[in-house]
Amino acid sequence: MYALIYDEHQMDRPRKKVISIHRRRDTAESALKQRMKKLGRSVTDCNTRIVWVEKGVRAGDTVGPGEYDTWRAGEAVPLGDVYADSD
Repeated sequence: MYALIYDEHQMDRPRKKVISIHRRRDTAESALKQRMKKLGRSVTDCNTRIVWVEKGVRAGDTVGPGEYDTWRAGEAVPLGDVYADSD
């Protein structure tokens, strides 16, 4: 399942709070857009991202390294996310 997590990208806080759960990526993307609009911030400024979680989680739970991934196994990754922006 897809989850929106609160991620401040702080190495000393590896556990991330689950904001919401979604069965499909498009509904997770819609929820992320609504959150950005509600907060009046860009995607990077609202510290929220979409991840794939194998285990059952609920909003309010936390997930740590190895419990989530950016893309679901077998999911088509957009070309812009395949290659790094720098050499």
